[in-house]
This record gives sequence, structure tokens and C-alpha cells, in this order.
Amino acid sequence: MSVTTRLTARDGTLLLIDIQERLLPHIDGHAELVQNACLLLDAAQALELPVLATEQYPRGLGPTVAPIAQRVPHRAEKSSFSCCGVPELLEQLHGRSVRHVTLAGIEAHVCVAQTALDLLAQGFVVQVAADAVGSRHPIDWQFALRRLERAGAVVSTCEAILFEWTESSDHPAFKTISRLVKQRTATTGSPPSSPLPPSPPR
Repeated sequence: MSVTTRLTARDGTLLLIDIQERLLPHIDGHAELVQNACLLLDAAQALELPVLATEQYPRGLGPTVAPIAQRVPHRAEKSSFSCCGVPELLEQLHGRSVRHVTLAGIEAHVCVAQTALDLLAQGFVVQVAADAVGSRHPIDWQFALRRLERAGAVVSTCEAILFEWTESSDHPAFKTISRLVKQRTATTGSPPSSPLPPSPPR
């Protein structure tokens, strides 16, 4: 699948990475990150898109935060930074004939980045929700997304992802998706302009 191919809900999966209680408060923009991750989760449910989630060393970093945990009762535990170090998760991706994976979670420059690079190496198209991944320091977030985009990942935003998943206003879930987007906008206001620095020419 080319990165120019639209990434619809028909052959994708959403992967939530390590949004855990003891790490989250240290993440820049953590409240918005959780809100946007929940937006993706609610849309995935409406569109019947499979959802996977992980926890990094929960005995040390605590469990997944409640808003996410309530929506995803099963989270695979891991010690490797990359989610691809979890055999159960890889089996589910390959078993469902998934073609593209959308990533959200923390930290952008560690577990999210290493997962994205490993998935790309295994032939998956990877999409990263820029407003649903985070790091403690903005510079780490910025350069993680720059690196992943140059490596071949699609860097997008939650709202763009939702409408691309949905494809058409004729979709049975379109009204639900539209309502979720409006609710998010009413709560947070207009999203900020892109904080990412321009990528240098190749």
C-alpha cells in the first residue's frame, strides 16, 4: 500500500501506546493528548475499527489512565520499548490482515517512534496522530515526528484521520463521527497552527 493511498477503516487498526498514570502528567499537553486519544477510540468503535493497546512496565509506570482503560479493557504488557516486541500484538495484526496502523500514545520519541519504525520495516503503512502522541519535551516530539515522516510514516491529525477512516458522508457512522468532532471543537476550540518545523529538503 502506497502512502498516497487513503487509509480507511476497512483494513486498519488503532494502536494506543502506554498512556499510563505515572508518566502521563509529565507529558507536554497531556490533557489534550488524552482527549484526542479518546476521540480516536470512540471513532474507531463507531467504525468497527480494531483497537489494540499496550502498557510499558505497569508495576513502575502504573496502569493506563481511566478514560482509555474504560474503553480498552485489555492492554498487552510489555518491557520492550517497541510494541513489536509483544508477540501477541503482532499475531493480532497479521491474523487480521491489517494493512495500516494508526498510532497514538507516549512517548513520541521512544515507544511510539520505535513501534512505528518496526511496523514500517514489517511492511505496514503507519499513520501517526500528531495531536495524540506526546513527549515530556516538545523538541523530542518535534524531531520524532520529523524522523518518522522521513522514514515513510504518514503524520496526520485526529480530525483528518477520522474523516479519512469514514470516507464519505454516506457512511452509516458519519453522523456519529461528525458529532464527535463537533464535541471536541466545542471543548477545546480551534486547534493550534502546526508547531512542527519545516522538514529540510531530501
